[in-house]
Amino acid sequence: MKHVRRCTRNALASAALMLLAACAGAPAKLAPPALPDEVPLAGLQAPTRAGWPASSWWQQYDDPQLDGLMQRALRQSPDLALAQSRVRDARESARLAAAQLGLSLNGSAQVARQRLSDHGLIPSRLLGFNWYNQADLGVQLQYDFDWWGKKRATMEASLDQARAAEAQHSAAALAIEYAVADTYFGWQADQQRLQIADRLLATQRALAAIARLRVKQGVDLPDEAQLARARVAAARELRVAIAGAASIRRVALASLLGIAPAQLPTLQPRPLPATDGGLPPGASVDLLARRPDIAASRWQVEAALRNTDAARGEFFPDLSISALAGLSSIDLGKLMTAGSRTFALTPALHLPIFNSGSLKANYGMSKARLDAAVAQYDSTLLGAAREVATQVLNAQQLAARRREQQVQLDADRQLLASAQARARQGVRDGRESLAAQAQLLQQRDAAVQLQAQALSVDLSLIKALGGGYRLADQGHSSPSSTATAGAVDHERH
Repeated sequence: MKHVRRCTRNALASAALMLLAACAGAPAKLAPPALPDEVPLAGLQAPTRAGWPASSWWQQYDDPQLDGLMQRALRQSPDLALAQSRVRDARESARLAAAQLGLSLNGSAQVARQRLSDHGLIPSRLLGFNWYNQADLGVQLQYDFDWWGKKRATMEASLDQARAAEAQHSAAALAIEYAVADTYFGWQADQQRLQIADRLLATQRALAAIARLRVKQGVDLPDEAQLARARVAAARELRVAIAGAASIRRVALASLLGIAPAQLPTLQPRPLPATDGGLPPGASVDLLARRPDIAASRWQVEAALRNTDAARGEFFPDLSISALAGLSSIDLGKLMTAGSRTFALTPALHLPIFNSGSLKANYGMSKARLDAAVAQYDSTLLGAAREVATQVLNAQQLAARRREQQVQLDADRQLLASAQARARQGVRDGRESLAAQAQLLQQRDAAVQLQAQALSVDLSLIKALGGGYRLADQGHSSPSSTATAGAVDHERH
């Protein structure tokens, strides 16, 4: 008995020494990295807009055609389907990591018929039979003690990856929404420009007819007719270019919807809507929760931090316990009797002693991935600031250009009115009023182009402001505070 107690004490002492040796090289737990709490927009002078974009921001334009295109694009776009598949994959990975935590319970049942060898360890002639049946029925229980949080950290990293995938899905949806709206309004601008181009072409043809008549009558030199002919050709070229751009935009719309160009619904020309530039209040702070790419980067940092915890947990020993309860018998008729009971209890301790090199390398890789995730977050933040600032400044520049262009447009209207008045009084012939009309049409075409550019910039600003995305859990200053609280609010999709 003393010998047994002494052996037990020696075994426990040896286990304690190995446990201490295994834990001696474990690195210290990493603190959450310090991330910026706002987007660097300080010093940007911008007007204030009514508010943040709504979840279905395109509905503010009150265009049923655009609403229908958006619904189809969000329902059947190939790019969005690919992003959704990544979300499903990340969610299943999180479920798999969660399933590996805690208790596992498995049942088994088997029946085997086997022949004993005549020349085995126990010859069959001594047993009196060659064939026998073996029946086993049991339940096995296993529990891994996650004392160091390794498995929990792995599960939380998988959850954070799933949240990042959801945010990336929202970013993909936003990119498609922007592309559909920008392409659609570009097509509408082309339709307005085509109407102006038709009128300009008719005006230039009228001028060319007058020039040919004057040359025929010997009033002007033939060069005047050639010059008028060149202007007609330039007007035709402009119309062909606008019509080609409209056709290309229809093909682009069909591609965004995941359909053939022939399947695109018939679109009717509509006036371009007004724009609403500027930034909502508190943009530098709220943009962290309203940009899906920033949210995805924050979740990636959180996942990388959890992975460092899991890699650190590899330095510590694992303790598990398994238990088996069942029935086993070579006589099927006695399988369900008390004498066929069998039990087993197996505690197991796994100590990482001689693989410290691989553990340190794995931990170093996890730290490098964390540093890369932090750098990517900083880059995403700077990119968001640059995108917002660029679109705000573009909007201001276009607003100034449109004001000056409006002055030119008003002046050309006055010139046309004066030329038409002189033509009615017989002071001048029709060439002056036609030339003034051509000049006015060119200014109207320029005005449509500037309005289309301003609308495109406004759409880009909506995209830069997150396009209605909203992170459910706000107010966190570091990624560690969102480890288990809050997920991505998919009020849009």
